[in-house]
Amino acid sequence: MANKCKHHLTVYIFLFLVILSGPTYARFIALRSSPDLLSDGVHLTLNRFAAETSTCDETYGFLPCTTSVLGNIFLIAVYGILMFIAAKSLSNGSELLLEILGPGIIGGLFLPILGALPDAMLILVSGLSGSTDTAQSQVSVGMGLLAGSTVMLLTVIWGSCVIVGKCDLVDSVAKDALDTKGFSLTESGISTDIWTSYAAMMMVISVIPFLVVQIPQFLNSTSGRRLAILIGLIVSLLLLVSYCLYQVLQPWIQKRKIAYVTHKHLILGFLTHLKKHALGRLLDKNGEPDKGTIEKLFSSIDVNHDGYISDSELRALMVGINFDEIDLDQNEAVNKIMKDFDTTGDSKIQGHEFFSGISRWLKKTMQAAARNPGSETKVFEEIHTETKIEHDLLDVGNQSDEAVEGVENSKWTIIKAVLFLLLGTIIAAAFADPLVDAVDNFSDATGIPAFFISFIALPLATNSSEAVTAIIFASRDKRTTASLTFSELYGAATMNNVLCLSVFLALIYIRGLTWDFTAEVLVILIVCLVMGLLGSLRTHFPLWTAILAILLYPFSLALVYVLDYVLGWS
Repeated sequence: MANKCKHHLTVYIFLFLVILSGPTYARFIALRSSPDLLSDGVHLTLNRFAAETSTCDETYGFLPCTTSVLGNIFLIAVYGILMFIAAKSLSNGSELLLEILGPGIIGGLFLPILGALPDAMLILVSGLSGSTDTAQSQVSVGMGLLAGSTVMLLTVIWGSCVIVGKCDLVDSVAKDALDTKGFSLTESGISTDIWTSYAAMMMVISVIPFLVVQIPQFLNSTSGRRLAILIGLIVSLLLLVSYCLYQVLQPWIQKRKIAYVTHKHLILGFLTHLKKHALGRLLDKNGEPDKGTIEKLFSSIDVNHDGYISDSELRALMVGINFDEIDLDQNEAVNKIMKDFDTTGDSKIQGHEFFSGISRWLKKTMQAAARNPGSETKVFEEIHTETKIEHDLLDVGNQSDEAVEGVENSKWTIIKAVLFLLLGTIIAAAFADPLVDAVDNFSDATGIPAFFISFIALPLATNSSEAVTAIIFASRDKRTTASLTFSELYGAATMNNVLCLSVFLALIYIRGLTWDFTAEVLVILIVCLVMGLLGSLRTHFPLWTAILAILLYPFSLALVYVLDYVLGWS
């Protein structure tokens, strides 16, 4: 029902635009009176509400345009709604494809690109048409969108997700659905997995092309600016390919890392358990495996004294070891240990295999044991605890419960997904140019720089769907959904920094436009580095981090205004 309403709304808006598609003209008013007077009794001055030009160019020759302030506000709102519908359609289509085809190429390559498509379209058309002078004037709309989209994702939306998803923080870990600390700035917040920190690190790396392009400005050189743009474009494209490749391989990498840490956790738990049964220290005073103690331990486990440890004897030994923290039952634990120790493959652990296996894992703890001599049991327990924490950061929970279980008709779902993607792409391509023209006309009519209009208004259209989804997900008060939410926010900012910037730099280079956005780049760098390093260095975010993030938004606007329009940076 809700989907039908959305489609009806789209049709009504389109019909309304068609009705208004006749040209809109403004009566020319000569400004012969004093600019300080509204009227001298003969002539009327209305430059606050209309531009001085009498006509405007209709996009595609039929879409409406106007030179009045109120008219352009209306057009920006209508075209913005259409861009929101485009973004929502692309998001819906991507999610349906992900349900059918799963992660990998679809989840890692197409989804990030499709998510950034509306922004990329708007950036492209901002300087694609018209003369070079017109393109240079309108390209500030593209830069405003690029900066505004990234800044909004990492400040207002990021901070809002922390606030709505807050839970009690206990030992730097958020307790799912437990919110008794109220709005405590330090004891209430969210926590994420280590993969979210990796996403933040990649976002920090993605700002490198901005630094490359700014090198001539830092050196006050004009001769190398075009070359710097070309190098920045190449670097940006390489980072885009690398990021997409990582996204494709990330599920496999994640499984390998979790498997490794699970195995490490298993062996350390096993060693800790063996230490309790050993008649002496497993490590001698030199930190080397004590062969005599290990041989005695082997003999005590080999109950029937047949010279090897059988499957049943190993199971008897492992009674009492709890592997619930790593979601591993005893049968699986026994099989893993047998596989690790049994080098001959006869499903028996011989004496030399037992000593070799124990020695191999003891040597991995030798460094920690050397730092704390005389407390072997304590060393094992500390490393075991650290490994549990490491496993917890790698795998905060099964995310499959957030997915839609079972797709009844995959063929129809794929058709639906393709239709959503086509609809979103067509709407974005068709109405990106009119929206940029409306912003430019509104800027002319009001005297407000186009950068600020696009910085504030356009991300509301292109990021609204993403913002609503992120906030709803974060509000579920789970570490799993918090990890997913913040990973997607960092991922969206990364795509802005590589895909959208690649489009922007290609536009600047091909059309021979001037790169003159020092203040804007500085804002992007500050926000990305502050929020990226914050996300890279920690996995828990108390409420004070939300306040910091949200305050960065007005700070960014004020900084650009001061640098560009007070200090005259350009």
